[in-house]
Amino acid sequence: MSRTERRLREPVGREESPQAGAGAGAELGGAARETLEDYTLRFAPRSYRRWTPMVVATTALGGIAYLADFSIGAGIGLTHGTGNALAAILVAAVVIFVTGFPLAYYGARYNLDLDLITRGSGFGYYGSVLTSVIFASFTFIFFALEGSIMAQGLKLGLGLPLWLGYLVSTFMVIPLVVYGMKALSKLQVWTTPVWLLLMVGPLVYLVATDPGTVNRWLSYAGTGGQGGVNTASVLLGSGVCLSLIAQIGEQIDYLRFMPPRTDANRRAWWTAVVVAGPGWVVLGALKQAIGVFLAVYVIASVGPAAAAEPIQQFKAAFDAMMPSWLVVPLAVALVVISQIKINVTNAYSGSLAWTNSFTRLTGRYPGRMVFVLLNLAFALALMEADMFSFLNRVLSFYSNCAIAWVVTVATDIMVNKYLLKLSPHAPEFRRGMLYAVNPVGTVAFVAASGLSIAMYFHALGDTLQPYSPVAAALIAFVVTPLMAVLTKGRYYLRRTTDGIDEPLLDADGNPSATLYQCHVCRQEFERPDVAACRTHDAVVCSLCLSTDRVGDHVLPASVG
Repeated sequence: MSRTERRLREPVGREESPQAGAGAGAELGGAARETLEDYTLRFAPRSYRRWTPMVVATTALGGIAYLADFSIGAGIGLTHGTGNALAAILVAAVVIFVTGFPLAYYGARYNLDLDLITRGSGFGYYGSVLTSVIFASFTFIFFALEGSIMAQGLKLGLGLPLWLGYLVSTFMVIPLVVYGMKALSKLQVWTTPVWLLLMVGPLVYLVATDPGTVNRWLSYAGTGGQGGVNTASVLLGSGVCLSLIAQIGEQIDYLRFMPPRTDANRRAWWTAVVVAGPGWVVLGALKQAIGVFLAVYVIASVGPAAAAEPIQQFKAAFDAMMPSWLVVPLAVALVVISQIKINVTNAYSGSLAWTNSFTRLTGRYPGRMVFVLLNLAFALALMEADMFSFLNRVLSFYSNCAIAWVVTVATDIMVNKYLLKLSPHAPEFRRGMLYAVNPVGTVAFVAASGLSIAMYFHALGDTLQPYSPVAAALIAFVVTPLMAVLTKGRYYLRRTTDGIDEPLLDADGNPSATLYQCHVCRQEFERPDVAACRTHDAVVCSLCLSTDRVGDHVLPASVG
């Protein structure tokens, strides 16, 4: 161990602690302590990651218990018919799985959330603020969707007016998102078996007792009555499904707490990453297909408008197999459990995304709960505006941005890092180590989202309009490596060393667990979360670097 490294690990005397820009070290210390429950903005250290791979996977999968899939599938099926809906669901699932795999692997392997991965995968330290806002929008859009579904259930079961149901579904999740991963893991693990039983039981019963429902489902031609599978309908439907591509960000918010991969846990580790990472879309696609099935089953009794509502779908399914007095309570229970399971994740992940953006842009950390409330306010506004009635239009537009972002980052990892080797293999997220903006990801994202949105709004003609999601994916996939080649990868790293002798990774390729004390906030952090200070013979943690409004501690640009 070098003398400098020993010095960096030693506690720094109080007289050496400076002010961090315009903010006091004591203020930063309070912010640092607040983030240690769920490691907002930070690398998740080994000392915190005590869960087994299967517990992490169960927690992550619990977050996809949402009922929006049933509405999405039903909406596509009712409009375009079952054949087109199933083809659209399959196309979207393949794209989501392929793009989600490298992101899930990086999140679990290096214990970073998707925003931190995005920074070093083509966007730069400030460039990824744009994608953080895109992800935050995803969380409040789907919070509003799930809240609307819960309000429909409360109206049916308890007679609550929709506006009051929206308020109830919003405020009931606040206590559950205060405590971060520890509370969320318990909630998801204990509620998942009940949710699975309530969701799968009615479907199995209907198919077993009335096999004709399957034939009616497969032959349903849609409200247009056209029938047959055609490319335009499949692509329009897949565009709606692909709005869920950003769900991988919420999965990674859990997967970042995976334990280190070792020879002893290798099989369980990989199983958990695949199942709870890109594998979420398998269950999601099944739910969308079930949504089409249930919508076709209930359309004769409730009409096409209500057939897309999950509460009506499951009420009819329960009614076929249970006493009438039990039907509504069970349907409402399923809706409430599902909404709580997903919306605690939406509120949690959204607050992380907003906090990331705000802290980088302003150098201030106001606390995650501020952004929990902000995210909920946006979601409540969408619910009160009756978002459910124009669901498919909202999701179709949003999917263009989400596809452009996720495909850009996935391409940077798969192509630029592993094939072209122009992007640094290990992800980097710390201020000072990255350029403010990297044109590789930023240009690819803007080009892909901008052109696909123009196509969606018929700017390039009616014929090309259904192809907007395909354009978003293809443009991002082509432009990302093209920009890396044109820039020769020079805008990824502002520095090639962080001033600490010890490597970031240990002998097994896992992030090093060696502790260093930040001389600003006085907290201890593991090796990947710190860098040498510009003005002191000490280290600074990543959050104190983010909140250094003057830049006293940020290392200068250099090579070597």
